[in-house]
Amino acid sequence: MIKQMAQQEEKQENGGMIKIQYYRSMIGYSKKQKAVIKSLGITKLNQTITRPNNPSMRGIVEKVPHLLRIVE
Repeated sequence: MIKQMAQQEEKQENGGMIKIQYYRSMIGYSKKQKAVIKSLGITKLNQTITRPNNPSMRGIVEKVPHLLRIVE
């Protein structure tokens, strides 16, 4: 039982977070795409943030793949 809990905690630490990098300027793109970037809390170019690895975060990155990338 304890061993299973330790394994679950380890999985959450390793697979529970993703690093998202903002690598291309949003100048010239639509307001919706700019809002997606700002909603993540990104303010600077080449900034890397850490967010939970869940379908909603991956969906956000898929909305603007030309501006964001997942860094592993």
